[in-house]
Amino acid sequence: MANSTSSTPGLFTPIGGLLNTYQLEDKGGYITQEFQDFGYRLAIGLDDLPHKSLYMRLAKKESRAMLEDALSFVSDAPSVKSKARLFMWKVKELKKAKNVSEQPLPLQESGQPSLIPTEINAKK
Repeated sequence: MANSTSSTPGLFTPIGGLLNTYQLEDKGGYITQEFQDFGYRLAIGLDDLPHKSLYMRLAKKESRAMLEDALSFVSDAPSVKSKARLFMWKVKELKKAKNVSEQPLPLQESGQPSLIPTEINAKK
């Protein structure tokens, strides 16, 4: 009878032998959540692995669309001294723009939102 572990064509190989041929590199860390993976990929994309925990925290707390917008802004910049600094600046600008757009419009005396800035309303 033929040996079941031989690698002749047409025969099945044991799963243990197949898995032993592929060695995974152990990085020493555990990424179990999606936001951790996204934060790690941000750190790699920005060449800032020493601060990967910062990007993981950002990925957990901030919207992914905003972080992707900031990353695409950095990747479109032709020559940057520090990708990480530019990324953090863009995140700050996007947060500021989001906060301005979320502020409610001032109400007129009639109770309707005013489309005229409050500086002009105050001069009347």
